[in-house]
Amino acid sequence: MTRTPALPARPAREQAGSMGATTAPETTVGLTARAAASRLRADGPNTVATPPRRHLYSRILHQLTDPLVALLIAAAVVTTLLGDRADTAVILLVVVVNTVIGVSQEVRADTAIAALDRMTAPTARVVRDGRHLVVPAAEVVRGDLVHLEPGDVVPADLRLDEAHRFQVDEAALTGESVPVARDHGTEVYAGTVVVTGRAAGTVVRTGPASALGRIATLVATTRPGPTPLQRRLAGLGRALGVTAVVLSGVVLVIGVVGGRPLVDMAITAVSLVVAAVPESLPAVVTLALALGARRMAGARAIPRRLHAVETLGSVTVVASDKTGTLTEGRMAVQRAVPAGGAGYQVRGSGYEPSGEILSGAGAAGALADLARAVLLCNDATLAPPDAERPRWTPVGDPLEAALVAFAGRCGLDPDAERAAWPRAAELPFDQETRRMVTVHRRPGGGYLAVCKGAPEAVLATPLVTGTPPGLLADAYRLAAGGLRVLAVATATYDAPPDPRTVRDLRPTGLVAIGDPLRAEAPGIAAAFDQAGIHLVLITGDHPATAAAIGGQLGIWRGGDGVVRGDEGGVTAYGAGDRRVFARIQPEQKLDIIAALQERGHVVAMTGDGVNDAPALRRADIGIAMGGGTEVARQAADLVLVDDNLGTVAAAVAEGRRIYDNIRRFLRYALAGGAAEVLVMLVGPFLGLAVPLLPAQILWVNLLTHGVPGVALGAEPAEPGTMRRPPRSPQESVLGGGLLRGVLLAGTLLAAVVLGAGVAAHALDRPWQSIAFVVLGLGQLGIALAVRAPRRPGGGRNHALTAAVALSALLQLAGVLLPQLRDLLGTEYLSAAEIAACAAAATLPGLAVWLAGLKKRGTTDG
Repeated sequence: MTRTPALPARPAREQAGSMGATTAPETTVGLTARAAASRLRADGPNTVATPPRRHLYSRILHQLTDPLVALLIAAAVVTTLLGDRADTAVILLVVVVNTVIGVSQEVRADTAIAALDRMTAPTARVVRDGRHLVVPAAEVVRGDLVHLEPGDVVPADLRLDEAHRFQVDEAALTGESVPVARDHGTEVYAGTVVVTGRAAGTVVRTGPASALGRIATLVATTRPGPTPLQRRLAGLGRALGVTAVVLSGVVLVIGVVGGRPLVDMAITAVSLVVAAVPESLPAVVTLALALGARRMAGARAIPRRLHAVETLGSVTVVASDKTGTLTEGRMAVQRAVPAGGAGYQVRGSGYEPSGEILSGAGAAGALADLARAVLLCNDATLAPPDAERPRWTPVGDPLEAALVAFAGRCGLDPDAERAAWPRAAELPFDQETRRMVTVHRRPGGGYLAVCKGAPEAVLATPLVTGTPPGLLADAYRLAAGGLRVLAVATATYDAPPDPRTVRDLRPTGLVAIGDPLRAEAPGIAAAFDQAGIHLVLITGDHPATAAAIGGQLGIWRGGDGVVRGDEGGVTAYGAGDRRVFARIQPEQKLDIIAALQERGHVVAMTGDGVNDAPALRRADIGIAMGGGTEVARQAADLVLVDDNLGTVAAAVAEGRRIYDNIRRFLRYALAGGAAEVLVMLVGPFLGLAVPLLPAQILWVNLLTHGVPGVALGAEPAEPGTMRRPPRSPQESVLGGGLLRGVLLAGTLLAAVVLGAGVAAHALDRPWQSIAFVVLGLGQLGIALAVRAPRRPGGGRNHALTAAVALSALLQLAGVLLPQLRDLLGTEYLSAAEIAACAAAATLPGLAVWLAGLKKRGTTDG
């Protein structure tokens, strides 16, 4: 909303309307400019704490602290000391590529988040030196007199000096979906949004001291722990590091005892360290996560941290906010009950005044009379779509706008009806009486009085007579279902009645209003259940509302019970399996997340409000809605730009695909590393003094762990990815039979290489070169064997096929091109010898493929 600075002050008193009350006197002077500047210097700007911007060196250091990268750096130091510049260059190249990819993805994600809209108010209207000024919200200080109008975001915590029909939306702070009325003398809080009316108030708290700032501070002091993948890879890195060092030391001793020069054997030992450690694992993981992040960004989900992509694949619980996440975040009439008739179900999209009226019985005129009554006793309107607003939007109280949309869905033209039934008098809604009364001129003469409000306030004598039996019971039943119920009563008069003294009205019916569940939400909940993930509802709403939403989602049934934060139920949570939590405060969300994590769950928390931010930070992965608050987005690991919970299910599938591909690469790379170590350890006992030279080991690793390894990270998802339970957070990355598969594949490959080398040695052929070719081609064959099964109707990862073909050609070039033979210390092989090597190299891959085929068949059966 654009305003012109230096506007004249409003009059001290202003009439509210034909029957409205006057407001309290305004203080028109406000602070002086000098006093405001002094307080700004003393208290600081009116801004909440934001995470410090990470410097480039900090991002680089974070990448280099990975255990596997640290091991490679140590290997590079050793090769440098030994004067082996070529090996040092190869190792450092892998480290540099991994670091560049990781840092660039972090920067790209932060840039995307910065492009999202800011939640805090950019400007505020204050009174200084007796004049109205528009100033940046960051310059608002304690003691400022601030004026608020519909659509404004409250810039700081205020104590209201005046208020006229003033309501604010506090969903961002409390999770409540219904606007809250605030009167003279009460407080409104920073970050809340003005819905209706106008008010003026004095600033009492700014910046970190405000309600918004206190939650931001809580977010800043809550630190997330390492992700499941980070924990698994850190453990793997330590285990591989110790194993590689021990085995290379054994090889060093064997070589020296056998008479080999110490320096040569030291270089060989370092080469074995590089062989045993999948040095491209950090690059493969980073690339797999970066590709997954790009795919998710294309689906309107922006990962703020790379590891958040994989963490989704390990999630066992999704703890979701209600308002705007599982629900549409808007008010709508869902049920209508004309007096004396059956109930009607109302459907429609957003605030669009068209939809469907389902079920019900009795005269259609009774429903039309009810719809007309709530339309006339109403101050809201609807704005149609335009260039700035793609959908129908409410103008005024969202609850009353929902009644206007309901009238349109019943076939009434709001503008035509209001023109035909002009308002003659009114009694505005009052918090004490909890009702509103309007008087209208009837098209055929006479007057119609309409009363709308809480059922217990409207359907009571002497205001109403002749209430049909069961109407109050219907009201209680609808309220127990989590809906906000309004009762309507009308009467006709020959002369205009005084709206303050109307009596003997006739009940017209009930309308039940709620925040509708998103159409796709029940299907998403079912998809989570099928994937072994529990959806947990956490809200600040009434328990009846939470239970109703849980029932519609299929996660709550009668008798399950609801954990209530206002009754201390959260502190006892931990042994049960409750899935619906109501009346939850922000700090209680942290207790729930902590309890779930203590029980071994990997928890994803979704939300969009400021009240969700601490839990988003504490959860294993925080998922914020792009249309939510800036505080929530900054605390989250993943931002859903389209606010669609279905994107979370798609992200879980993407995370599982990535984790499967990481394990697929490990099976391939570690099998090759194990084979190389076994060849170097066993070869001397079979008459092969030095089975492979250091340069040959590094060449094989460069070709097999490089492009093919990266291509494995892009394999498509396996069939049934979302029909299996998540992996246990305690399971090792090599668990689930992967370590056994690695050892079997590595042993088989080593046996084939040693067998080819021994046979060639017996035939007096270049046995070392033959072992070199069989090792490289055999590893590439395993890459093809461990690729993902082809999905029905799905395509292949052609990048992997191309990468294997290219690496195979380069492997053969190592024995065919004179320049490479000199570099690698190999000898020329004939076409027949190469064909024999290729035939032998197919055996390990064929065995791995058959074993995988048998395992899948057993699982399917």
